[in-house]
Amino acid sequence: MQTIRLDGQSLTRDRLVAVAAGAAVELDPRALDAVRRAADFLAEQVRRQEPIYGVSTGFGSNADKLLGAHPLRDELPGAMPSGRSLHEELQRNLIVTHAVCVGEPMAADVVRAMLCIRINTLLKGHSGIRVETLQALTAMLNAGIVPVVPQLGSVGASGDLAPLSHLAIVLLGGGEAFFQGRRMAGAEALQRAGLAPVSLSYKEGLALNNGTAQMLAMGVLALHRLEQMLDTADLAAAMTIDAFAGRLGAFAAEVHALRPHPGQVQVAANLRRLLEGSTLADIAYHLVPRFRQWLPSSWSPFPQAGADAQALRFDIGWDWVPADQRHGREKFYLRFLPFRGGKKHQPQDSYSLRCIPQVHGAVRDAAAQAARVLDIELNAVTDNPLVFPDKADATHVEEQVISAGHFHGMPLALALSYVKAAIPTLASISERRLNKLVDPATNDGLPAFLIGNEDGTESGHMIVQYTAAAIVNDLASRAHPASVYSVPTSANAEDHVSMGANEARHVLAMVEDLGKVLALELYTAAQALDLRRDMINAARALARGADAAALATKVQGGPAAGAPGREGFLGEVEALRAQLAGADAFHPGTAVAAAHARIRAEVPFLDRDRAMDGEVAAMVALVASGALLQAPPA
Repeated sequence: MQTIRLDGQSLTRDRLVAVAAGAAVELDPRALDAVRRAADFLAEQVRRQEPIYGVSTGFGSNADKLLGAHPLRDELPGAMPSGRSLHEELQRNLIVTHAVCVGEPMAADVVRAMLCIRINTLLKGHSGIRVETLQALTAMLNAGIVPVVPQLGSVGASGDLAPLSHLAIVLLGGGEAFFQGRRMAGAEALQRAGLAPVSLSYKEGLALNNGTAQMLAMGVLALHRLEQMLDTADLAAAMTIDAFAGRLGAFAAEVHALRPHPGQVQVAANLRRLLEGSTLADIAYHLVPRFRQWLPSSWSPFPQAGADAQALRFDIGWDWVPADQRHGREKFYLRFLPFRGGKKHQPQDSYSLRCIPQVHGAVRDAAAQAARVLDIELNAVTDNPLVFPDKADATHVEEQVISAGHFHGMPLALALSYVKAAIPTLASISERRLNKLVDPATNDGLPAFLIGNEDGTESGHMIVQYTAAAIVNDLASRAHPASVYSVPTSANAEDHVSMGANEARHVLAMVEDLGKVLALELYTAAQALDLRRDMINAARALARGADAAALATKVQGGPAAGAPGREGFLGEVEALRAQLAGADAFHPGTAVAAAHARIRAEVPFLDRDRAMDGEVAAMVALVASGALLQAPPA
C-alpha cells in the first residue's frame, strides 16, 4: 500500500480513506521546520514567563489561574515531589483526565483517520507541538497501534476533547490499544511495537486533544461510503424502471437543462446511461401483457410455442377495448392498439420513478456541500490557542499566541446535519419503489408480491418491504439534527457547543443502513425484472408460433366466435401478433443487465417460497462491496 505524505496543506478525502484502510504516512521535512519554529517560540515565551492560555494558565474555566514555579503540595512536610514540572503536569493531566469516553470502541478505520487528521493539522506549524512528539504520534500510526476510543463523549467544542485524549493517552503509555489483533494496555502496545512513551511539553496536550478529528474522520468516511450508495441508488432505480417498462422522457437532457441543479442533472444523465440499450423502457403499452395466474391449461393449447412455454411459471393476457369505449381517444388508439395489458395507459410514471433525478439529485447536492466543508477542514488548524511565531509586527505575545474558536465543530455539524436529513429521503424513495413493485395495485401487471402463488401458499417478496419500511422509519427517527441542541460545558466557560461528533457518528451509521434499503430494492427489482422480461418475451414467442385466433384466447373482452365485430377484433389481434412476432427479444439496459447478472450469480430467481435470510444478507454484502457498480457488461 502507498505511503501518504502529510504536509498540512494537501490532505484529501481519498488520501485519508487510504490511511484509514492501512496506508502509512510520512512527514514533509519543510512542514517540520514550521513545527519546530512554533515549539521553539513557545519555549522562549515560557522562559520569559509570559502568560499564555493552556501553556502557563489552566484550561477552560481555570484559564484565570497562572502556573507557579512548582506544585504547592511540594511545600508540605513529607511531600513526595512528582518529578514533573507544572507545565508538564498541566499537559499530562489534560490528557489523562479528559479520556473519559464510554461505549463500544470506534472502528479501526475511524481511529486511524483521526490520527492522520491530527498529525496533518499539527504540521501547519501553529500548534506549538515539538517535532519529536509529532514523529512519535506518526510512528504509533505507522506501527499499526489503534488506540481504544469509546464512541460517546464529544460535544464538538472544544473540538473532540475526550476522544482525542483517548488517542493521546496511549502515546503517554496509558489507556488501551489494539495491536496485531489483540486488545491490550497502551504501554504494552508501545513496547510490542518497539516504541517508547512520550512526556509532553508546553501546550502539547492541548495540541493533541483540541480539534475536530473525530467528527471530521467519521464525516469523511461516511461521505466516502455515501458516494458509493448514491451510485447504487441510481442503479437500483434504473433496474426498477426497467422492471416497470417505465418512461424515459422525464430523464431527457433538455428537460433538466431547464432546472440545472448539479445533482439533478447528474442523476438524469446516470439514468440515461444505465438504461441505454433497453427495449423494455418506453415499450408500447399494448405490447406489455398482464400477469395471470398459472393453471395447468395455461399453455398446453400452444405446443407450437415450444417446450419452454410449457414450463412457464405464469399465464399472460390482455383486455380488449371495444370500439364504443374509445370515444374521445381515437387518436390514442391510432398510435397504440386497443389492448390493456400490464402498462397503464398514461403518459407519466408515479413520483417515485419520475422524480428520481430531483430526489436523488438533491441528496447528491447535500453530499457535495458536505464535501466542500470537509475538504476545507482537512487542511485547517483546529486547536487553540493559535501560535504565530513569524508575525513580524507583533509587539506583545498576545499578538502571536491568539485564543480563538477554530475547535468549534459547527461548520461540520451543520453540513452533516444536511446529509443526515437527506439519507432517509433517499431510503424512503427506494422503499416506495420497492413497495410499488410488490403491490398488484401499483406494479403494472406483475404478480402480487412477485410470486405466482397459484396454490395460495406463498408470500414471495411481501416481507422484504416490511424490513425496508422498518429501516426507513428508524433512519427518519435518527434524522433530527444534533447540532440544534447545545448543552454548555466547563462551568459555562464553554457555553455553546456543536454536537458535531454525534452528528458524524449518526451519519456514519445511517449510511450503512441506507445500503440495506437499497439492497432490498435491488433484490426485489431483480425478481420483478425477470418476470417482466419473461412475460413480454413469452408473448413474443406465442405470437411467433400461433395465429390471431390462438392469441385471441389470451385476450379478454373480445366478441365470441360468430358474434358481431368478431372479424374486426381478430384483425386487431393480428396487428398485435404481428408487432410482437416482428420484435427482437426484449431486454433491459446494458448496465442494468450487467448488474442483474451479478445479482443472479449470488441469488437465484424466486420460483417458489424458500428461506430468504441468507439471500438478503448476500445482497446487503454485495451492495456494501460496490461490486454491482463494477459489473461487466452482460
